[in-house]
Amino acid sequence: MLYADSMLKELLVPGKTIALVGAKDRPGTEVDMVGRFMIDAGFRVIPVHPARASVWGIPARKTLAEIDEPIDVVNLFRAPANCPAHADETLALPQRPACFWMQSGIASPQAKALLAPAGVVVVEDRCIMVEYRRLWG
Repeated sequence: MLYADSMLKELLVPGKTIALVGAKDRPGTEVDMVGRFMIDAGFRVIPVHPARASVWGIPARKTLAEIDEPIDVVNLFRAPANCPAHADETLALPQRPACFWMQSGIASPQAKALLAPAGVVVVEDRCIMVEYRRLWG
């Protein structure tokens, strides 16, 4: 799917809050590189992982439901089969995020079908770090 650069740029303004689902701080992994980059770029990153107490020195939440503040972007590092469940979890939040972003190699027509009618922008198969660098330099 094509996404307008203006829309992507609006989603990726530093200072926004990103819930990074599948967060791990294992050096050399894509999720570690992306998470650290987004933190350094000025985003508030909230790691979400069911088994980790903290990631990047930040307290981790086991689920999106445990986050007690508004989320702007849900960024997924999970297999496509897990995306519909995370879409349901996103829709159950008291304040819906503007965007549900699936990283490179991840797409889910089922998640998109759940979220798009609710007004959540769904980005598939794109790296949030690569897009941020491309848009903001």
